[in-house]
Amino acid sequence: MTQHPTQAVILAGGQGTRLRPYTDDRPKPMVEIPGTGVPIIGHQLAWLAAEGVTDAVVSSGHLAEVLQDWLDRTELPCRVTTVIEREPLGRGGGLKFAARALPRPDEPWFATNGDIWTRFSLREMAGFHSERDATATLALARPRIPWGAVETDEFGHVLDFIEAPPSPYLINAGVYVFSPGFTKLLPERGDHERTTFPRLARARSLAGFPLPQGSYWRAIDTAKDLTEAAKELAGNG
Repeated sequence: MTQHPTQAVILAGGQGTRLRPYTDDRPKPMVEIPGTGVPIIGHQLAWLAAEGVTDAVVSSGHLAEVLQDWLDRTELPCRVTTVIEREPLGRGGGLKFAARALPRPDEPWFATNGDIWTRFSLREMAGFHSERDATATLALARPRIPWGAVETDEFGHVLDFIEAPPSPYLINAGVYVFSPGFTKLLPERGDHERTTFPRLARARSLAGFPLPQGSYWRAIDTAKDLTEAAKELAGNG
């Protein structure tokens, strides 16, 4: 029987330098999507709760008190615990540090980067992870290339111009499902994407779940991403 994760980690400690001036007085996950009145982390918690998550651990660092203040005065859709990285541990170390605060260490868990705004079925992803008996599963997105592309033939004639085409490559979408044993494979500090993930890939224990067709996904890295997200939201309204 598939055990659907009911706990999650949100990595919310990044400095968000490319989002300045928005991040001068708040951490990146506290930046609001224009027009919603809700910070990115608010959207994430609502999504996780709608997907059956009852407990979330938020790993914070940069301007942690701003995030904590918002959590304290907001009616949250699930139980939220915060942990604070006193020194940067890297993404892998940060995950391990936060995972130690999960209420059910013997059960699987979700994780998401604090700057991802997306909607898709986590239950479906958990089922995919379970079917493959994976140690870790990462969601895969196919983002649009931010430039127009030029199509040519073998003789160098230009055939067509394609505005913002989908990338030919899938990328790590920053949303994960982890089996209980994954935590001990993480480094104490450093990046799991350069250590733990390659080892699991070689052992065929790492699965990739392509986001379902039509799923909304955006990483909020720059002010332009905020503007685009607001436009997309208005278009879907």
